[in-house]
Parts: sequence; structure tokens; C-alpha cells
Amino acid sequence: MKTEEYIEIENKFGAHNYKPLDVVLSKGEGIWVWDVDGNKYLDCLSAYSAVNQGHCHPKIRQAMVDQAGLLTLTSRAFRNDQLALFYKELCELTDSHKVLPMNSGAEAVETAIKCVRKWGYESKGVEPDKAEIIVCDNNFHGRTLAIIGFSSDDNSRKSFGPFVSGFKSIPFGDIKALEDAITPNTVAFMVEPIQGEAGVIIPPIGYLKEVREICTKNNVVLILDEIQTGLGRTGKMLAEEHEGIQADLTLIGKALSGGFYPVSAVLSNEAVLGLLKPGQHGSTFGGNPLACAVAREALKVLKEENMIENAAIMGQFFLDELKKIDNPSIKEVRGRGLMIAIELFEGTEGGARAICEKLMKMGILCKETHTWTIRFAPPLVITKSDIEWAMEKIKIAFN
Repeated sequence: MKTEEYIEIENKFGAHNYKPLDVVLSKGEGIWVWDVDGNKYLDCLSAYSAVNQGHCHPKIRQAMVDQAGLLTLTSRAFRNDQLALFYKELCELTDSHKVLPMNSGAEAVETAIKCVRKWGYESKGVEPDKAEIIVCDNNFHGRTLAIIGFSSDDNSRKSFGPFVSGFKSIPFGDIKALEDAITPNTVAFMVEPIQGEAGVIIPPIGYLKEVREICTKNNVVLILDEIQTGLGRTGKMLAEEHEGIQADLTLIGKALSGGFYPVSAVLSNEAVLGLLKPGQHGSTFGGNPLACAVAREALKVLKEENMIENAAIMGQFFLDELKKIDNPSIKEVRGRGLMIAIELFEGTEGGARAICEKLMKMGILCKETHTWTIRFAPPLVITKSDIEWAMEKIKIAFN
């Protein structure tokens, strides 16, 4: 079938909860994807950073095939021979004490919310049902009901209430706002090191370091949502490393499986995750042997193939080249590692979507966010020559 036929069927039978570009992909390898009509594209979204290791990485694929032929699912009613090794390797790689495996990023966020509330009541001494969690305006932590309840995106919230209480939102990057928001009932501050969905918004230098100090001083758990920023995307294994800090809870997902399988995890210290007792939280698929085998190999190739270092070097090169574009519609170019955005001035004709559609016709796939911002987040295996090729197209798109 042709592109138009697939789109017609999808529009007829599928819920319209996404607005994708009109390209129907059927194959991927490394940084490249192909559509059903045989056209080739450079993927500059990486499935929202889920395929940091590149599409269909052969070693991760082989790990999946091998494990699928042995054992895929036991539930957590029994142990399996992949889970313990996944725990050990992930803790050693991230300097964590405990791991709680889940499936999606949103599940990891929900897990963290439950755990810090429990810690607040049982360790901090907060009165029952009074726990507060501080979050940031323009956050994106997922789309479950609890999470959208503290979103500042009206489109995410409209017609879905009533919402879960116990959350307080403050401006991102504002230290004083955090200090002022903390009360004796505050159990946690949950924040993205870089706000991805908001348009790659980077906080002031030193912000996370001050956040860490304030949380420690006030006995507040610091939760860093690294589901997009983690696992090499910013040029470090975790974005928290840029400021030399460590969260109490770190949330990872997406690239944890290299795009092969839904895998997420809550990384924590003993003080928080150590409070969970059997039956208080879980997931049938969380920590299954197939997920663990895939995740173990996905982490291994990140390190062995120097993808994180490449993200730092290529990210800076890509950022520098994008900043050279001279166009009056460009308000700002910003980024860290291979997490980059071009923000347009409001009112630019066609907005970011128009640029994305132009780039699609020239063989580059990227996605707009919040009308005026274009994100560039290719797989971490991209090379200098790939970026130079892309820059020729990007410059044309802005002419």
C-alpha cells in the first residue's frame, strides 16, 4: 500500500490523540528510517529519545531474540535469572542503591509519587494524607490522570478532571520559588533537569546544585525525571552529572531498552525504596526477563560504543552549526548534548510545523513542540558528516 492508503485507514479506525507528520515508516537502521514508498530520512527525534542507540541496534536485537527463545515472562511471583543482573549492572552504572523496574516512563513517575508519599508519612512524620509534592510549570512527566493533574498544559487537562490533590507548581529554574513553596508537609520536589516537551528549556547554571542543597537542608526528597535526558542524551550518562549532584530518586525509561521494548526504572537510595513491602506496589511485566535482557544490552552498548562521549562532541558541533543560521524568524538556538531546539518568534508564518514539513520533504524528520519550537534529537551514533549533510538541508528550509 501507499502512504495515503495507510493514513486513510489510520484516520478511520484510530483515536486522533496524535498529530504526526504524514510519513509512514516501515524500516530503520542507525540514524536512518525509510517509509513505505522507499524514501529515506534522517531521524532527528529518536522516538523522543527512546532510540538513543540507533534504530534496530544489532546487538540489542540479538539479545532480544536470544532471550525470547528462552523465557519472556514469569511475573514477579517467581524470580528470573535476568533481573538480579539488571539490578546490579544498572546500580553500578548510575551509582544507585536500589532499583524498582516498571514499563513506561509514566509508570515510573507514578511509582515515585507513591514512594515519596510513603516516605513522608513513615519517615518524615507528615500527617496522613497531607503530603505535598512540588513540581514545575510547563513540566511533562506523562499523561496518566495523576500526572496531568499537575500539568500546566490546558490541552492535557481540559475535560479530564477531577484531579488528584497534593501538588504545588512553581516556575522552572527559580530557586526562591522553591524555597518559598516548601512547607513541613513537603515530601518531594520533582523536576526535569532539562524540560524536553516544553521546548528544551535549560535552567540557569548552578540551579540543580542549589536545588540539591535546598532539598537536603529541608529534608525533601529530590526526584529527577531523566526519562528523556538520561542515558547519554545530554552528553552524560545522567544529566545530573553536569552539576555533580545526585538525586534521591532518578527516573529513567525510553532509551533503557534502545527502543525495543517498554522498560523504565526508579533508581533510589535505601531510605525511600527500602520502605516498600510485598504487595504495596508492582507490575506484572515490570522486571520481566525479556525486558531485563534487552535493557542490559542497551546499557552495555551505550558504554562500549562510546555513544555518550559522541553525544557530547556531536551535540556541540550540531549546536554551533545551527547557531550560524541567519534568519530573522529564529529567536534562539539552545541545547545540551544531542538535545537541541530552535525556537521561532511567535507569529512566524506556519510556525515550527511548517519548517518540519519542509525538512520532511528534504529527508529529515523532526517534530515541533508548542507551536514555535523545533527539536533536534538524533540517535547518539550520528557522525560529523551526517550533521554536515543535515545542515545543508536545514539551511535551505530556513531560506
